[in-house]
Amino acid sequence: METVTHTWHWAISGFLIGMVMLLLNYFGKVFGMSSNLRSLCSMTGIGKSISFFDWDWKSQRWNLVVVFGAMFGGYVAVHFLSDDSNVAINPKTIEQLAALKIDAPNGKLLPATLFGEDIFQSPKMILILIIGGILIGFGSQYAGGCTSGHAISGMSNLQLPSLKAVIGFFVGGFIMAHFILPLIF
Repeated sequence: METVTHTWHWAISGFLIGMVMLLLNYFGKVFGMSSNLRSLCSMTGIGKSISFFDWDWKSQRWNLVVVFGAMFGGYVAVHFLSDDSNVAINPKTIEQLAALKIDAPNGKLLPATLFGEDIFQSPKMILILIIGGILIGFGSQYAGGCTSGHAISGMSNLQLPSLKAVIGFFVGGFIMAHFILPLIF
């Protein structure tokens, strides 16, 4: 059981992702998580009012199963396979977070300052969440997909637009982490 509950080497998950991508390519499917949001909206019938959502979402049912499988897998991993050990964080990262007045995660994956229940009592944090959500939605639509779709599926298909999008994601993340985040906090 210890083999299952402890962190696996990154090469194992990389190999498994590669195998899934080969299977998807073989069956002519394209993986992406953000396209599921379009499918979910299309299921509501909003396509009658907004042409973007007027498409055959049933052709993407398999991709919805991937999303629900990811959520179910995360639930199983956290509740049944987790050994509750602390996450190893580089001490320099902890110092940088402290300089921004963000506490270390204390054994969790995410700091409570940014992802705890207290953020809903802070108008500033609610505004940051709303603006961040809008920017993610806009970026995903503008780039023609999300980070997982471009970095995993698009790059495995050697698509130049995906390479450009992934470079943009990394540059945007760098700018956010080093220049914008310190201004916010």
